[in-house]
Amino acid sequence: MIPMDTFLQQIVNGLVLGSIYALVALGYTMVYGIMGLINFAHGEVVMIGALTAVSVLQLLAGSALPAPLQALMACGVAALVCMAVGFLVERVAYRPLRHAPRLAPLITAIGVSIVLQHLAMLIWGRNYHTFPTLMSSTPHAIGGAGITDLQILIVVLAALVMGGLMLLVNRTRLGRAMRATSENTAIAGLMGVDINRIIALTFVIGSALGALAGIMVGANYGIAHYGMGSLLGLKAFTAAVLGGIGNLPGAMLGGVLLGVIESLGAGYIGDATGGFFGSNYQDVFAFFVLILVLVFRPSGLMGEKVAERA
Repeated sequence: MIPMDTFLQQIVNGLVLGSIYALVALGYTMVYGIMGLINFAHGEVVMIGALTAVSVLQLLAGSALPAPLQALMACGVAALVCMAVGFLVERVAYRPLRHAPRLAPLITAIGVSIVLQHLAMLIWGRNYHTFPTLMSSTPHAIGGAGITDLQILIVVLAALVMGGLMLLVNRTRLGRAMRATSENTAIAGLMGVDINRIIALTFVIGSALGALAGIMVGANYGIAHYGMGSLLGLKAFTAAVLGGIGNLPGAMLGGVLLGVIESLGAGYIGDATGGFFGSNYQDVFAFFVLILVLVFRPSGLMGEKVAERA
């Protein structure tokens, strides 16, 4: 029988991991909801955010600034850099292909992903970068499980950001324009919506969320690397598909569920198989979930089945 404290610890780990997946998945689902495009370069934007934050924190390491202010400055610079990258990617790579066949922007997205990864390798090198420690790593005991201040901050901050995004989309003029563009681009343009501006802003906002997620990943694991975005992006895409691609609440739900499933699978099934399917094989569970969702519910948990247009 599995101890309760082990179960609670895996749930805590899953919530932290799922919060990060949810933030990245929101970037995928926003772009898909507006353009019907899977932006496979989004994982590399997350990576650029993490590495930019590392560089800023290393520059500020010898200063007298308090740690919270250093963290805020790193987040701000990383968000600005990722927003600029997202804007340029949309403007240069995706906008000219907006009316092209579906396969063209998909191939372009993969190409942009490779280009960004190699540019990051040229700028930051091949080596792993240590993420500076800004918060205490001493865990707090909660019902037999341990959770650090950083993990609490990750979960709370992710929940606040996701709640703020929902308010932006559902309660603001910009959100109404986004929803109108998502419903029908041509009619939204006839109603006075600047389609190019809305799509560019969608990329910019999604990139800012990606920067925050990259900082969370780097801070949680203590390292950042030019290749860290590929697998993370695929898992976040899995989370978006699980919840319902194009559905914001679905992306949040899918991210949290995937994080919990991955943690429970790596912990429990790993123990049951003598470690054969332990933490070294935890990535298997994410893609196993993707296969199941695509087979049994392609529209996702919260996605709507849409009839084919004549």
